Amino acid sequence: MQFNRDQFMEEGYLVLREVIPPAELEDLRAGYERMVDRQRDIWARERNPDDPPGGVWETGAQPRLALHRQPLLDLIDGQTANTAEIWLHENTQGVSTQLMGEPDAAVTEMMLMCSPVRDRGPAVWHRDIHPIDTAPLQAYIDDIMENGPRYVQWNISLYDDDVLWVVPGSHVRINTEEENRQLLADPRVPLPGGVQTHLNAGDGVVYITPILHWGSNYSAKLRRTIHGGFCNFTKYEALSYTKHLSVAAQATLKRWNKRSERMQVHTESALRAAIEKNSSAYHAALEEIHPGKGEKGKILTTIFLCKTAFFINLRKNPDLEDGPEDLRRRGTSSHPTTLNWGPEFADRFTPEEAKALWKRFKPLDAKLQRDEEHFFPGFQSGPMRYCFNETPADFGVEEFIASWRS
Repeated sequence: MQFNRDQFMEEGYLVLREVIPPAELEDLRAGYERMVDRQRDIWARERNPDDPPGGVWETGAQPRLALHRQPLLDLIDGQTANTAEIWLHENTQGVSTQLMGEPDAAVTEMMLMCSPVRDRGPAVWHRDIHPIDTAPLQAYIDDIMENGPRYVQWNISLYDDDVLWVVPGSHVRINTEEENRQLLADPRVPLPGGVQTHLNAGDGVVYITPILHWGSNYSAKLRRTIHGGFCNFTKYEALSYTKHLSVAAQATLKRWNKRSERMQVHTESALRAAIEKNSSAYHAALEEIHPGKGEKGKILTTIFLCKTAFFINLRKNPDLEDGPEDLRRRGTSSHPTTLNWGPEFADRFTPEEAKALWKRFKPLDAKLQRDEEHFFPGFQSGPMRYCFNETPADFGVEEFIASWRS
C-alpha cells in the first residue's frame, strides 16, 4: 500500500483507500456481525435491573465490542477468525510498522464501533490522552517530534463512514486560543480547520492519538467501524482463541506476547533501579524499554513509570493516605503503552517496596501538578491539579535521578 509518512508526521493522520481488500469485505462484514450478535447476547445477560432488555446495546451512544478482551476472545472461532486476522494484514500491521518506524508493531486493541439503536447526536472534541494517569500533552509532542509516534490508532469502515473529524497538525501543538474558546462554548460543533474524513466501505483512517478529533454524529444509520491501535509491545488476556487463526497469525501473536513479557521485566527493572537508587541500571532499563530514544522520549517514559509507581503503591498499600487525590479518583486503569501493566504486575512488589518506590517518584509527581485545580478543554478529563499541557521546566531524567538523594 502506498502512503506518505512525511504527510502523516506533519498532519497526524492519513486516509487510506481499500485497507480491506474488496474481495475480503463481505466475509469480514459477516464475521463481525456474528461477533455483534454474540456481544449482544452478553450485554443482554449482564444488563442492570433498570436497563432495557438489550442492556448496553440499547443504552450506549456508540456500542463498542472489545474483541481483545474476554469473554469475546472466547467466542472467536472458525467463522469469526477474520475479525482478528485483519489486524495482522499488511495493510494494517505492515502500514503501522512503517508509520511508527518500528521493526514489528504489535496490535494492542481490537474493537468494533457500532451505531446506536436511536440517534444520539455528536460527541465532544477530545485528545486520547489523560494527564491524570498518562502525561501532559507537551511530553507527547516532544517525544513525537524527537522519536516518532509510539502508538497509532485506526478506524476502518465496513460501510461508508463520515463520522470522524480531525484537526490536522494538532498532534504536535497545544490548543490555540480560538480552539479553547470554541471548545468551552460548544465542544460538539466543527472546529476551525477541522477536516471530515470520508471513508468508503473498506477504507481506513490512521492517526496519532494526541490529535484533536471528533465523533460528529452517532446516528442510527448502520455503522460498523473497526477500531484499535498498534504500539511496539502489548499485553494479551489470553491466546487460546488463536487456535482458530492461521499458523502465521498464531506465531505472530505469540511473538508479541513474549515481547510483552520481556517489557514487563524491563519495566520492573527500571522501578527496582529507582528503589535501589541505581542510576546506571535505571538508564539501562529505559534503553531496553525504548531502544534508541532521545532525552524527550526518556522523560515521557519516566512520567509513565511515575504513574505506574503510584498505582503499585495504591494496590499494595490501599489505606495509605500518601499520594495525589486526582490519581486516586482515576482508579487503577491499565494500558501497556503507558507501562501500567495492571494488578498482577503490582504484585511483584511488596508493600514496603511499593512505599519506597513511590518515595522515589513523588518529586516528579509534584512537578507534574499545579497548586490549584485548573482545566483546559479538549481532553478526556475534568478539572484537576495535574498539568494538561506543560511539562516540568528544567526537570529531565538526570534531575529526576538526582532527586533520589534528597
